Amino acid sequence: MSSAFSQPSASTSSVNALSGDRQEIFPLSPLIKITLVNLYLALTVPLPILAQLTQGNTVLTLLLTVGLMVGLIALVAALAEEVVLNQQEIAVRYPRWVPKFFRSGWQLSWSDVTALKCRTTGQGGLVYYFLTPAQDKAYLLPMRVAGFNRLTQLVSDHTGINTQDVRPLSQPWMYLLLLLFTLMLWGSELAIALLLWSSPPLA
Repeated sequence: MSSAFSQPSASTSSVNALSGDRQEIFPLSPLIKITLVNLYLALTVPLPILAQLTQGNTVLTLLLTVGLMVGLIALVAALAEEVVLNQQEIAVRYPRWVPKFFRSGWQLSWSDVTALKCRTTGQGGLVYYFLTPAQDKAYLLPMRVAGFNRLTQLVSDHTGINTQDVRPLSQPWMYLLLLLFTLMLWGSELAIALLLWSSPPLA
């Protein structure tokens, strides 16, 4: 399933969206950041401990710990995405410490946007792409930012494209539920750790 929102003539409201060089920044939703980082930690923190208890190999445990730390840094880098809008363009950016080969970001002038096309994902959700005159290029509309409704309104103001039916890819309750399960996982791991700590050593 796919459809496109074609670009009509620019509306008069577009000139009031952002004035001068003012820009608006939309970071990734804090709920998403907290949930995904906690889930990663809950799934990976016990692994080096279990490796040490079962294998007794300090080198293997150290390598596993370093690998998991690298994975955590990569996750934090991916979650550092922010969307920046001003009078001229929309851009997806990352902090300077994030390597460009890992996350490079992009920028797109409002004048180059011709339409907003939706496509279904493998899980049945909808994602949206900015289309440009270069037919081989499309830019994914970020859909997990804080203030998504404000973002889509600014896109509509600057391009004249109707974004009334554009909805976030995942609703907040989904991440709240995932966060609840993550906290339950933390609780179970803590209970097991306390049980092992209080148990007398085997003879």
